[in-house]
Amino acid sequence: IFCAMSSAVAQALPPSILALFAPRPPPPFKPAPEKRKMPRYGTVAHLVSEFEEPSATPAPKPAAVVESKEARRARKAEKRKAKGEADLEAKVEAYDPNEDSKIKGDPYKTLFVARISYDTTEAKLKKEFEQFGPIRRIRLCFNTETGKPRGYAFVEYEQERDMKTAYKQGDGKKIDGRRVLVDVERGRTVRNWKPRRLGGGLGSTRAAKAPKNAPAAAPPGYGGDAGGYGGA
Repeated sequence: IFCAMSSAVAQALPPSILALFAPRPPPPFKPAPEKRKMPRYGTVAHLVSEFEEPSATPAPKPAAVVESKEARRARKAEKRKAKGEADLEAKVEAYDPNEDSKIKGDPYKTLFVARISYDTTEAKLKKEFEQFGPIRRIRLCFNTETGKPRGYAFVEYEQERDMKTAYKQGDGKKIDGRRVLVDVERGRTVRNWKPRRLGGGLGSTRAAKAPKNAPAAAPPGYGGDAGGYGGA
């Protein structure tokens, strides 16, 4: 009965399905590989006369020194440091706020305002500092390459006494969520003054106290990325 049913099922299947169950042809017969006769191992005694005399052998070339990753990193860092020092020295020599065409007004009536929010406008700054006296001019400093604000400005008052009042009362004033830092303009009033970008600044006179167990860091000066007190 099983064989009859299998034959019946086989006849009902299409040829494409039956081909899947067809037996494969037997593998072809291949004779065993022939064993080759290997030559006998010998010595090199008969080749000694062909060797080069030790006295005629040239000295080996010194091995090439491969620079390690740490040495390469240190060399590049030293190169960048030397270039930075040379550029800094050139900028220090060229720095003269008294000859800068962008700096105008009376330096003894000018207030330096730092740590300004990037969202603060000149109109907002004028409104906040106008309460200390009439303002003649405000210059909010921007990056000349990107156009973004640098976070500091110069406020020139009509009267010197108003500037002194703003200097005493305006420090720590909160504008647009940030407490600003104020100081007098030092670029044109202090001899040999240099902004922080040129290695100057006031150091840690008003730097915030570092938290406990925090690594010591160099305190920021006052002057931002370019200018300090009296230079852009």
